[in-house]
Amino acid sequence: MKKNIFKKLFIKISKIVGYEIIDQNQFYSPTLEKSLDQNLSNKDKSIVLPLGEVKLTKKINKLSVIFRTNSNINIWDQNKKRIFEEPKIEYVIRCLYSLIKSINKIKKQNSEINIKLIIIDDNSKQENLLKIKEVLSKHHASYEFINHNKEEHKEKILENDNDQTFSNLSSLLKCFEIAKNESCDLIYFVEDDYLHFENSLNDMINTYERISSQINKDIIVCPCDYPYNYMTNKKTNILIGSNQHWQTIRKILCTFIISKKMLDKYWDNLKKTCEKRHDPFEKYLNEILVDELGISPINTLSVHLTNVNSSYGLSPFVDIKKLWEENKVH
Repeated sequence: MKKNIFKKLFIKISKIVGYEIIDQNQFYSPTLEKSLDQNLSNKDKSIVLPLGEVKLTKKINKLSVIFRTNSNINIWDQNKKRIFEEPKIEYVIRCLYSLIKSINKIKKQNSEINIKLIIIDDNSKQENLLKIKEVLSKHHASYEFINHNKEEHKEKILENDNDQTFSNLSSLLKCFEIAKNESCDLIYFVEDDYLHFENSLNDMINTYERISSQINKDIIVCPCDYPYNYMTNKKTNILIGSNQHWQTIRKILCTFIISKKMLDKYWDNLKKTCEKRHDPFEKYLNEILVDELGISPINTLSVHLTNVNSSYGLSPFVDIKKLWEENKVH
């Protein structure tokens, strides 16, 4: 009896002073009241066995998700076909549906995070707009929809003789301009051909909080494990996120998470990205990663649905067909 009372008292004191107790014999944490094969993290700390805990000093309260779409152009500036060879609108609605499911999951698991969804559409046909808005109205009641007019950037974009290039640069600039006026902690820029796993956003946000708290700096998070990460003899560091491994990266595409503070700090880089087509396209985005930490998941949390041979596309070791079928909109 005395032993049991002492044990309860010890657990109570441990909770008060902020320590966690692990009973490896029972595979259980009495302070967390969880089995060790469950998610042990909470709103104040990230816990990964056997690495211990990280106190979360970089908490995320507000996230703006900006989904950029053009349902008319199959693959910008290419004649290649995407995997599955479907009309572009099919990729848009499946990718949007997968993103909404991921948003809904993180809202259910962490109600403290305020998530705002913004759709920026570049001149979709009316029939395609109806399909996009039907997905939104059925699965995500709260959203902002912007019908973008590229002509508003006629004077801001230096290269506008190619209509597709001009449209792409203009819609991207619109995303950046919207983000600059947002009052939030993080912005997630998403292109319309990224198919997300349901846990994607949850893992990205939790990992952002964990790693940025460890190094006491804002970071850039990419959702995709691109093939090009393995095509050069580059050096990288492997990091532990909230639920899996991540690697440091030196280049990104136009789908990524960035803090509002970092966006303001590197506004000139974002603006220059959209002034004309550079080689590579993301030249000025990649320059940010010279001084800042960028990370990419291993295994992937999202699949870029491009051509099967593209180094910028399909992530390795993923059942892409299964993920594609799971996000069919009925």
